[in-house]
Amino acid sequence: MKTFVSSKGFWIGFLATIAGLFALTVLPTAFGGGDPKVAVVGSAVHAVQGKQLDVREVADVQAAADLVRADEVEAAVVPDGGGIKVLALNDPPNDVIRQLVAAPPVELLDPAAVDSDQRFVTVLVFGLVFLMFGMGGAAIAQSTVTEKQTRIVEILVSTVPVRALLAGKILGHVLLTLGQVLVLALAAPIALRVAGLSELLAVVVPALGWFVPFLMLGFVLISSMWAVAGALVSRQEDLGSTMGLVMLAVMGPYFGVQFFFDNPAVLAVLSFVPFTAGVAMPVRMFAQQAQPWEALVSLGLLAATVVVILLVASRLYTGSLLQTGARVKLSRAWAPAE
Repeated sequence: MKTFVSSKGFWIGFLATIAGLFALTVLPTAFGGGDPKVAVVGSAVHAVQGKQLDVREVADVQAAADLVRADEVEAAVVPDGGGIKVLALNDPPNDVIRQLVAAPPVELLDPAAVDSDQRFVTVLVFGLVFLMFGMGGAAIAQSTVTEKQTRIVEILVSTVPVRALLAGKILGHVLLTLGQVLVLALAAPIALRVAGLSELLAVVVPALGWFVPFLMLGFVLISSMWAVAGALVSRQEDLGSTMGLVMLAVMGPYFGVQFFFDNPAVLAVLSFVPFTAGVAMPVRMFAQQAQPWEALVSLGLLAATVVVILLVASRLYTGSLLQTGARVKLSRAWAPAE
């Protein structure tokens, strides 16, 4: 922990994450472009009253067309017989047309507690955080390879049990990750308030209560796999040959939930699969599609899987840590020491 906290790369990456959080919430609001600009002629002004449009009244149709050609307005709304007509330059101005077309009343038979856009934002944020910290666990594999390559590991294991060395690596990274998550959890409400999205805050905060424990257990699961990936090789150049399965375990939840967040049946299945539950179940709880007992069962399955993976990883890590040279096969790492 001391080594990572004292490195510039750690702080640069963490500060970049916080900056990205603010950018994700504030920039769309700051540079959203405001309401579409339209020119309006004569009686057509009645059609744009009360609409979210930046209206500029002009004397005649020719003046309105000139403004469209000069790209000073996105479109022009002009009289056309008993109705109105929209003038545009190259493409239909859909954002203006949507404002002018009267939407029919909608009655929802089974209204969702959270709309699709809010679910998408939550899936995006939760998935990116899980992906970021999961890939950050690669530092465990890199440090393990460095210790093997420099032969420092031989000194370490002469004074510290191998399992204690593995536990220390995982625990240290988990505590660092927890600290970063807590800072992000405190920064998120500030970012939402700055962006004028305070109403979304009340919806997101309850989901964070479920996301943090799922993220922590998921990170322990991934960290143990990263440690084994590092112990199986002796050079940094060979690390790529052992990290494919771990990267799949990290990226799978992100893309799986991204693709199926609007499919309740598939999302329900993913929320009980240990490797994807860390993102899927908090999203279901956020959307109020799952009961608390379901989250507890999913958390229990994840915790049990973590225990099993830790035991397997401990044996593989112990069996391969002191073996140098070519990549260690899993069967050789699993075999009892002679």
